[in-house]
Amino acid sequence: MKLSQERARDDEHWQLLASRARSFRWASAFLSPTQRSRVAALSAFCRAVDDLADAHWVTPESRQDLTLLEAALAAERRGDGEALWPPQYLWFRELCLGSRIDFAVVQELLRGMSSDLGLVRLGSDEELLRYCYRAAGTVGLMMCSVLGVRDPKALRHAVDLGIAMQLTNISRDVLEDAQAQRVYLPADRLASHGVDAEQLVRGEADPKSLSLVVDEVLSMADDYYRSGEQGIRFLPLRARWAILVASRLYRGIGHRLRRRYQSNP
Repeated sequence: MKLSQERARDDEHWQLLASRARSFRWASAFLSPTQRSRVAALSAFCRAVDDLADAHWVTPESRQDLTLLEAALAAERRGDGEALWPPQYLWFRELCLGSRIDFAVVQELLRGMSSDLGLVRLGSDEELLRYCYRAAGTVGLMMCSVLGVRDPKALRHAVDLGIAMQLTNISRDVLEDAQAQRVYLPADRLASHGVDAEQLVRGEADPKSLSLVVDEVLSMADDYYRSGEQGIRFLPLRARWAILVASRLYRGIGHRLRRRYQSNP
């Protein structure tokens, strides 16, 4: 690829990060230019995959793109994946190879995104945390790769920080997700407060009862944030501030939801 094309692609990735991942936009100011470029590229891929699984816009073409990416990643693990990559995502393959991102981790991310394509109902905390790992814990692992983290003790904390952020997303987006037939709040937690998923989808759930469930999920998120921040010491020096800022900004969403809205989504 020509240098001018690479720069144009990098600019596009940065603009996407700046407009759709504002927490990381501010946090990335602490990164080196190389780290910032790689983080923006990773964010661009994650955003693209998330858009492919958007319940409001999913098309046969987007489903096909996910299928092709899954086939390419499976082939990579056999050692013959390059030819199967959709051309518009070959730059991400280059990022994986250059940053030593494990293709198996990317596969887990796609499994999480693909699970959003249909009706979403989760029964328990175990199912919720499995989804959060796939949707965001995997991103924590990939962030370690693009930031040059090599200490394996960092990985568990990176996963936990991703899970915490996804739990925050779920708590914030309860109404929007329910309108798209997605209920991530576990059925057993809802039932313990006299709510079921179908009431939530129909807009008939008792707000006070629902707030209690959201508050429990935010408390769970706080535990994972604490673990995530314990792993910051394993990061390269410049990356520590970036990840700490991103963590605090994201955690603040949950604090605001509790303080201003009494956990009522």
